Amino acid sequence: MARATLIGFSAVIMWALLALLTAASGSVPPFQLSAITFAIGTAVGLVMRAMTPAAKHDPIPPVVWVIGIAGLFGYHYFYYTALRNAPAVEASLIAYLWPLLIVVGSALLPGEKLRWFHVAGAALGLAGAFLIVTRGGTLSFDPQYSFGYMMAAVCAVTWSSYSLLSRRFPSVPTSVVTWFCAATAILSLICHLLLEETVWPQDTGQWLAVVGLGLMPVGAAFYAWDHGVKRGNIQVLGAASYAAPLLSTLVLIVAGAAEPSFYILAACVLITAGAVLAAKTMLFGRKEPAE
Repeated sequence: MARATLIGFSAVIMWALLALLTAASGSVPPFQLSAITFAIGTAVGLVMRAMTPAAKHDPIPPVVWVIGIAGLFGYHYFYYTALRNAPAVEASLIAYLWPLLIVVGSALLPGEKLRWFHVAGAALGLAGAFLIVTRGGTLSFDPQYSFGYMMAAVCAVTWSSYSLLSRRFPSVPTSVVTWFCAATAILSLICHLLLEETVWPQDTGQWLAVVGLGLMPVGAAFYAWDHGVKRGNIQVLGAASYAAPLLSTLVLIVAGAAEPSFYILAACVLITAGAVLAAKTMLFGRKEPAE
């Protein structure tokens, strides 16, 4: 389980590159960028399938296709819609409720037991994410952006539900994510043609950023996450996912696109403490007393 949890956490590390690579991709509209990068993510899956011996498995239940496509495409659709209809800071923080929802929602899964330290760890992570997203400032919710806030909340529910429901089908191979990515690429292309004007990357650097997005945060990360949520410690993964905004900010600092500050240090302490607290049983081998 520890190995699968680490594989799942590698997705969080890859998602930390999302902001930097997206910024470096130029002015490509969101759905067009999603269509291109998910097409590359599909290619990642096809390469993985070609390199891995085919294993026999039961037919994929139709509900799994619904969960997978709704999860990958739905999350991005609702996230982009939220950003179009509400301030980015508030919308992003609402969307970042998904790790906490995963931790709390895991109590509904067969064989899972939610402990106080899982919830406390996720809450500390949320506090750290608050500092990162608001840059140490405050939130200002305005009723006129209610639709955008609602879309951000649906976004959080969509990704947490996808993650939790995926765990209910551990026998479904991770390779099926290939077709989830392909469907998301097609649906994103349709949204792009209906809602956006086409803008292509302008130079080699921007194209490399787009390819990087498709290979890692919008590619390999989804395969790693699928493996992690199916076979790893889902409560630990949920709490540790709050490392994504922190790591993303640290990457921007290293790249010279952001400045270090006290709130980043405070967020680092909160998120690290939360992840360690949520993973205390796995890390230190202490068992909770039976109830």
